[in-house]
Amino acid sequence: MKRIGLIGGMSWESSIVYYELINKKVKAVLGGFHSCKSLMDTVDFDHIVKLQHEDKWEELDEIMVDSAKRLERAGADIIVLCTNTMHLCSPAIKANISIPFLHIAEATGMEIKRKGIKKVALLGTKFTMEKDFYKEVLSNQFGIEVIIPNNAERAQVHQIIYGELVQGKIKDESRLVYQTIIQNLEDRGAEGVILGCTEIPLLISDADVNIPTFDTTTLHAVKAVEWALKRN
Repeated sequence: MKRIGLIGGMSWESSIVYYELINKKVKAVLGGFHSCKSLMDTVDFDHIVKLQHEDKWEELDEIMVDSAKRLERAGADIIVLCTNTMHLCSPAIKANISIPFLHIAEATGMEIKRKGIKKVALLGTKFTMEKDFYKEVLSNQFGIEVIIPNNAERAQVHQIIYGELVQGKIKDESRLVYQTIIQNLEDRGAEGVILGCTEIPLLISDADVNIPTFDTTTLHAVKAVEWALKRN
């Protein structure tokens, strides 16, 4: 089994989910008392959030690269970034490590393609929805069209993430807001919806909407385990 290096803390609640999913998958595959060989380096999310909203992505690159390099030095065989938004830093991470980096959009794209979906909606922070790092991977590598909510809806999605979900607050009224936005995206032709923030699956699941949801956290974690258990 190869050792997974996890960059966590964004938020710590979602990092717990990653750790649980990875170990449950290893146990399901190998049985017995098996757990995943892993390392986690966590950052201070308050500092990350401030830099995000100040648009200081070069500083964020430095923090993510430092974390990835620390994990590599500690013996990680692959890097998994336990958040969607911070994949904006993935080019810098890849350029500064010598071990593989598993991109969350690639793990997600594989599953969307497997289900034969050609047009998908994307929910996440405003950075994830408005910047191209997700859309480019899905379009260029998988031929999938990505649509996003309108301006007002994006503001609602973003506020609920940072104002509630990353603080562990799950509200029924916010679930209704997300359901309405997803219905609007379905009306625009979306055949599925990417839950492109590690906390959104805490609020929305397949049972809450009419179209398939793609839980990026679960897809990412499962792909990481599949890689770690490969024999070659």
